[in-house]
This record gives sequence, structure tokens and C-alpha cells, in this order.
Amino acid sequence: MVGRSGTVRGFGASLLLAVGAVVGLGGGTAAADPPGIPSAATARTELAALRVARDGSMDGYSRDLFPHWSTVQGSCNTRETVLRRDGDDVEVGSTCAPTSGSWHSPYDGGTWTRASDVDIDHMVPLAVAWRTGARSWTTAKREAFANDLSSPQLWAVTDDVNQSKGDKTPDAWKPSLRSHWCEYARAYTRVKYRYELTVHSAEQAALSGMLATC
Repeated sequence: MVGRSGTVRGFGASLLLAVGAVVGLGGGTAAADPPGIPSAATARTELAALRVARDGSMDGYSRDLFPHWSTVQGSCNTRETVLRRDGDDVEVGSTCAPTSGSWHSPYDGGTWTRASDVDIDHMVPLAVAWRTGARSWTTAKREAFANDLSSPQLWAVTDDVNQSKGDKTPDAWKPSLRSHWCEYARAYTRVKYRYELTVHSAEQAALSGMLATC
């Protein structure tokens, strides 16, 4: 995990625990949500604790500085692990790629039966992390962030919805399903808090507004 000192701890162990709970199982109904989503009250406390600051520069940014998708175990990488975790009745082949199953996208309510229609969204986009603190991280810490299976950072969602979100913060993009705003804000705030990333004032206000829907 990432302590409040900002040190990444136990990343490999977290991946193995997560994949042990997912890939080692047969087909069936998956958990509805990624792990670690706080209550609304906790999210409000964590949001208040975040440092408010203007976003930093994007100079030097590249997605390659956040290595993903990392191998979790055997032939399974992080993307495949999230697809197995978040899908229903998911079956995988020898390479760990899903061969069947269905995925419900909480952002827009879509349900898909082809893994190719599903993206794994970084709740806090990599570029947002870069300009709010991750620029100074080691590559190992950025890899941990980009592949974090023990927090609500990774979500299986409709591919074009994920692409429309891009690197936008909640003041510029919100899920089309208003009923998901509470959960979205709780998860987004937890990731920012967990990794000690800053928020800008409009981002903070948007998160506060979404938490008010809880």
C-alpha cells in the first residue's frame, strides 16, 4: 500500500493477493465494485485533507512512465485480472484473455459481452496524477499506481466512454449516470488521498458536489 509518507509498500504482494482471489476462481458472478471505496463520510474527510493547488506542468509526461499492464501471475496481466474481477461468468483461455463473459459499465450503464468493448479506466487518470504529484515519483511507484488492484483505481468500463473521459478531472467530466456520481467521487477521492495527490479548486468543488448526491 501507499502510506501517508508516500512510500509504496507491498505492491507485489497486493497483486498476488488480488489475482489469487480472481484468477484462481472458476466462472461466476464477480464482485460489483473495485475494492477500497470509502463511505461518503470518510470521502468527505479525505477530500478536506487534500492539499489544494494549481496543477503542475505536463512537461516530460508520457504514459510509458507509468508501466502497465504489468504481469500479475503466470500469463495474467493487470487488465486481464480486472476483467476477471469485474465481469460476470468470465471464462479465460490459456493466455488468460477472456473467452466469454459480460461486463457492466457503471459510468454509462452499458453491458458488453466482448472484452474488446471494455477498457480498464484509471479512476485518477495517469496524466492527472503526473501534474498533481506523480511527476516526482520513481518509476516503480508510478507502476504501482497504474496497476493498483487494492484500491478503487481500476474500473472496467465502456471503451468509448473511457476515451471521452481521457485525462479530465471531475470538473470537466462526470459519468453520464448521475446515480453513479456518489460512488465515482468516493473512489476518486480515495485514490487522490491514498497517493497524496493535490486537487485544484474546481476539481475539489466538483467532488464535493458529487458527494452531496450520496
